[in-house]
Amino acid sequence: MDELNQISNTLALSMGAAWASGINLYATLMMLGILSVTGNMTLPPELQILANPLVIGAATLMFIVEFVADKMPGVDTGWDSIHTFIRIPAGAMLAAGAVGDVNQAMTISAAIVGGGLAASTHAFKSGSRVMINTSPEPFSNWLVSVAEDITVFGGIWLAVQNPVLFLVLLLFFIVLMVWLLPKLWKFIKIVFTTLGRLFKPSESPSAQQDKKIEPPAQQ
Repeated sequence: MDELNQISNTLALSMGAAWASGINLYATLMMLGILSVTGNMTLPPELQILANPLVIGAATLMFIVEFVADKMPGVDTGWDSIHTFIRIPAGAMLAAGAVGDVNQAMTISAAIVGGGLAASTHAFKSGSRVMINTSPEPFSNWLVSVAEDITVFGGIWLAVQNPVLFLVLLLFFIVLMVWLLPKLWKFIKIVFTTLGRLFKPSESPSAQQDKKIEPPAQQ
């Protein structure tokens, strides 16, 4: 029983950190560090650096920056684009660090799965924001951003306090995400196609007139 608990704890922390990193990396790092220094969890040796006050301070600072940027329509999409190259590798590293160096194959496997999960949640978040940003009012963007932050904090807390329940909910989330991602991708293509048509330079009236009076080609 103890061994099963250890496996579920490790799996929940590994996949939970990767899942949350794709949504908000800095909130994830901050939450893990604070839970550790307050005695609510014991970080694996490879992740104990997250409990360092400097790391917690840096993560908190960047969380505040992201908190502001994430509430600004358009800016949030640019922020997400930049963090494609940050959240996914970080999610893979956190997943591998949570597993530890039990054996190399398990560590690499955790990194692969964790990176894929972080990429999926990142794509789901950024795709949802593109859809929400088509709304003319900013309030929906603010509400979704706050909900994402609360979800990250609550998800990490649940992964630490009730790993089995978290893993069950994570499975449902993955199934939902797999179902919704193709629909989001289709909507994103429609949005960018429409934007491309709006910003496509139109021909001047003189050019259109020249086309009308151009004589037909001789046979």
